[in-house]
Amino acid sequence: MAEHVKQYGEIHSIDYQDLLSPDDRAQRLIKQLNTLTGDIILIGSSMGGYVSTIASNNVNVKGLMLLAPAFYLEGYNVSNPTTVCSNVCVIHGWNDDIVPYQNSVKFAYEHQIPLKLVNDEHRLANSQKVLDTELKNIIYQI
Repeated sequence: MAEHVKQYGEIHSIDYQDLLSPDDRAQRLIKQLNTLTGDIILIGSSMGGYVSTIASNNVNVKGLMLLAPAFYLEGYNVSNPTTVCSNVCVIHGWNDDIVPYQNSVKFAYEHQIPLKLVNDEHRLANSQKVLDTELKNIIYQI
């Protein structure tokens, strides 16, 4: 995804390889985001969706794109994630065998957030057009 979004502006991709805990990763992201200026859009996939959502409650982000976010799973401190960001989109594959698409349905329903369910798997490798369209929608709303 990072390669794809370069056309829209500066990107920061954080290395979390030394951290197993999603909540520790969220704290690292918050710390990094606090050093930035300008409009921030977070794009997070799987655990990164959870991390981005948690961070969005602590830093002013202008957009949040969640790809097969790892919500409602064991091992995450926040069992019922939410966001204060109003410019949000969730995209999830019907055939995801890692994070059930029903988790995104629940999150989108509870928070009245747009949700795109696509005929794809966890990595959303066959949904580039949808990802691009939704990212443009988020950017347009800033």
